[in-house]
Amino acid sequence: QVQLVESGGGLVPPGGSLRLSCAASGFIFSAYAMSWYRQAPGKKRELVATITSAGESTNYADAVKGRFTISRDNVKNTVDLQMSSLKPEDTAVYYCNALAVAGPFRLDYWGKGTLVTVSS
Repeated sequence: QVQLVESGGGLVPPGGSLRLSCAASGFIFSAYAMSWYRQAPGKKRELVATITSAGESTNYADAVKGRFTISRDNVKNTVDLQMSSLKPEDTAVYYCNALAVAGPFRLDYWGKGTLVTVSS
């Protein structure tokens, strides 16, 4: 079955770095755009970064531009989010998402999330 399993979350001080990883299985990973979303306490889930299926293009939320980098490995079926210069407002549960759209069909998968806490 389809699985997206996030890892790498934890407690990090402001200004620190963390690398999240998402391992995918059960679908054709290279056919899907992959994204990281986050949801802070009391807030809506928001898009953080997206990478196209072949990895040729990326897009970032303004709040993380220049600090976060998304990358993927279509052999290992993984997508990573390198986070640096972390701020307390980056504290959230981070979710991995896989999306494929073909005409009227939309295939959308989610992981269960990994918690990132930025605090001294």
